[in-house]
Amino acid sequence: MTHILVAVAWPYANGPRHIGHIAGFAVPSDIFARYQRMRGNDVLMVSGTDEHGTPILVQAEKEKMSPEELSLKYHEVITEDLKDLGMSYDIFTRTRTATHREAVQELFKAALKNGYVFLSEQKVAISPSTGRTLPDRYIEGTCPFCGAKDARGDQCDECGKELDPTDLLNPRSKIDGSVPLFTSKEHYFLDLPALKTYLEEWLDGCRGWRGPVMAFAKSLLKDIRPRAITRDIDWGVPLPEGPFGSDPSKRFYVWFDALVGYLSSCLEWSQREGRQGAWEKWWKEGAESYYFMGKDNITFHTEIWPAILMASSGVKAGDRPSRFGKLSLPSKVVASGFMTMKGAKFSSSRGVVVYLRDLLKVCQPDAIRYFIASSGPEKEDADFSFEELERKVNGELVASWGNLVNRVCTLIHKNWGKIPDPGALDPRGEDLLKLTLEGFEEVGGLIGENRLHEALSKIMRLAGEANRYLSDTEPWKKGEEEKKRILFAAAQGVCDINVMLSPFLPFSSPEVFSLLGIPSSPSLPKIRTVREGGEEWSEICGPYECPAWGRREIVPGSEVPKPRPIFKKFEAESEA
Repeated sequence: MTHILVAVAWPYANGPRHIGHIAGFAVPSDIFARYQRMRGNDVLMVSGTDEHGTPILVQAEKEKMSPEELSLKYHEVITEDLKDLGMSYDIFTRTRTATHREAVQELFKAALKNGYVFLSEQKVAISPSTGRTLPDRYIEGTCPFCGAKDARGDQCDECGKELDPTDLLNPRSKIDGSVPLFTSKEHYFLDLPALKTYLEEWLDGCRGWRGPVMAFAKSLLKDIRPRAITRDIDWGVPLPEGPFGSDPSKRFYVWFDALVGYLSSCLEWSQREGRQGAWEKWWKEGAESYYFMGKDNITFHTEIWPAILMASSGVKAGDRPSRFGKLSLPSKVVASGFMTMKGAKFSSSRGVVVYLRDLLKVCQPDAIRYFIASSGPEKEDADFSFEELERKVNGELVASWGNLVNRVCTLIHKNWGKIPDPGALDPRGEDLLKLTLEGFEEVGGLIGENRLHEALSKIMRLAGEANRYLSDTEPWKKGEEEKKRILFAAAQGVCDINVMLSPFLPFSSPEVFSLLGIPSSPSLPKIRTVREGGEEWSEICGPYECPAWGRREIVPGSEVPKPRPIFKKFEAESEA
């Protein structure tokens, strides 16, 4: 058994999540986590809402709310939506907890003592309309390297270059389009160049990454430079005692704050479980950690977060680790492309958006999950359309898989009302079950490598084989004994395929097991209420009991109830 940390990107609590968000960080991570649980590994899947920084302040002003009220409002919205999508977090928390604040400050103090954090002057961008500091991602302009017109103040998505706001040509504020004012301020910096050699060694030792992700991560090291980790803002995690410790206008920069959430959420989970030191199993040598996000977060997870972990754990003689000890670096960064719509990035502000909560009103959660797993931006950008969603759901999930389940179970129910005793199987039936049994190894390997398109394609080919077996053998025309052999083989094939689909379709797979006479309950997320500091909020939690990865033998004599359609057709005209 391996301890596997599934660390999922933290969504901003400044609005509901759209289909582009969940295609990048949500569904792929949940399928992977569920599969690893089925393999018998000890999985801890963590995340939460990112509640600090300028985006929260901007949205709070728009909605005439305090940042505390706004972040709590959208934390609840996002938590409910992800629960309804079946996201099996062991904990989905938030960055406004005392545990998170203490963890951020602890890692900072250790990195400072080890000499990887220093004070220096930096030119910071100020919004002329509000007088507030603009975060790098809220400044856009022309990339000085490739000429892209919409490069951000931290990175150009077109050429991949890491940037500072002062590098941009014709910079402008994303908030109101004004030209930012630049002024010098003293801030703490993370000394990334001092850690360059160690980052290179770590990347050289990583295996199994997607090619573009590794290539991008290594390219970042060519022009590595210190990065500021504090900002002039009054909304965020406060600094511990030091030069700015009593300055209410200084806070940790939100990207430093949010990255520490991967650790603090594990600490929170241990506290909720009443096992204070349990988190260490997922952060020490021998554990594996997989980080899921969209491609615009590669920089933070392949350069900055590993650097924070190195700086606070220590990498050279004389360094001292934080009170958390030496922490493991990421095993794999699983970054997806962008989900686009008519070729444009999803953007709430530009009206290019399909919110998850609206889609869940008209489309089953398993149908959404199926669409993303089969057509999402796994390695490159992918375009969303309601027409493609309809084609995938109706043409594959309903017509192929749903129809197969209904055909087999209806025939068995009508003839016997229970799983028949087949005696010896016919050669065609044995061939089918040999294929489905062999499928576990191939499909499992693909999911373990986060190749979900291929895994789902293989499963649906097996469903096609089972459908052909029924059509070719025509059990409704056969005598009693031959009919039993055919339908038993078909039912076992359906059961095998259903096990393989369980990580993808957690809502419907238990229903299919029940139709085959196998007792099964959904392994779905729950909501618990947490109280701290006079505030109350919701968290997603487990536990999760998943079927084992492998064949589940159907038992002759088990009752097969009258089936009903499990999947609903999706009509593009009914879109949210």
